[in-house]
Amino acid sequence: VQLQASGGGLVQAGGSLRLSCVASGSIVHLVNMGWYRQAPGKQRELVAAFTSGGSRNYADPVKGRFTISRDDAKNTVYLQMNSLKSEDTAVYYCNARFRISEYDLWGQGTQVTVSS
Repeated sequence: VQLQASGGGLVQAGGSLRLSCVASGSIVHLVNMGWYRQAPGKQRELVAAFTSGGSRNYADPVKGRFTISRDDAKNTVYLQMNSLKSEDTAVYYCNARFRISEYDLWGQGTQVTVSS
């Protein structure tokens, strides 16, 4: 099983991007999917994720600006990012955490650069 992330790029502050992550296998019923990011010199941090109950968790810095959604039929999770800020610049990683084992599966990362 692999995760393939796409949709990153260069955008001006205030702009929007939508990231997509496709799982190669039908694992969406086994995992909680989410997005993390890692800026240069910083640790990887949670951006947004689904919980086992289907609710959404967001990091405080992105609340009200980012929205995580999914299409189970397409094995895909999305991250809609609006009102982007320069501090959102990072490599964004798709994550699938298996609910039973808590094993983490990671995508390859997609660069998001926000120019001020």
